Amino acid sequence: MTEVKRHKRGGIYFEDFHVGAVIEHGLTRTVTQMDNMLFSNMTLNPQPLHIDAHFCATETEWGKPLMNSLFTLGLMIGISVNDTTVGTTIGNLGMTDVTFPAPLFEGDTINCTTEIVAKRESRSRPDAGIVEFQHKAYKQDGTLVAQCRRQAFMRRRPAPATITV
Repeated sequence: MTEVKRHKRGGIYFEDFHVGAVIEHGLTRTVTQMDNMLFSNMTLNPQPLHIDAHFCATETEWGKPLMNSLFTLGLMIGISVNDTTVGTTIGNLGMTDVTFPAPLFEGDTINCTTEIVAKRESRSRPDAGIVEFQHKAYKQDGTLVAQCRRQAFMRRRPAPATITV
């Protein structure tokens, strides 16, 4: 196994992702009512399931607001960035198989893992490749609350500098 050469910002280059590897991310995050309100309002989502405590207490099975699922998705992927792609992603190509198997509420703390499920060289760019990640988010009791597969267009390692004498 070769040594991982990280980008100066910390991301991993295409060559250093190994299919089957699982990364347990050290960052965790307790989600708050403010997260839910800000995200729902910034995305113009008036769903009372996220922003109306009285509605949730009187008209839902949960009894309290659910965290906005798109916030949860973004947080899960965001937690992975420092350990995987910061500085080495050219762009996200897509996300599939997004599920939220259990509810997430204000006050829950999430932790995340990322598995490298596939990778291939780019057919159009010799300086890049495509890596497929399986992200998973768990709350403090180990319950899986979100998961998705994400395809990212990743930089290859830069060629070593040559010195002309």
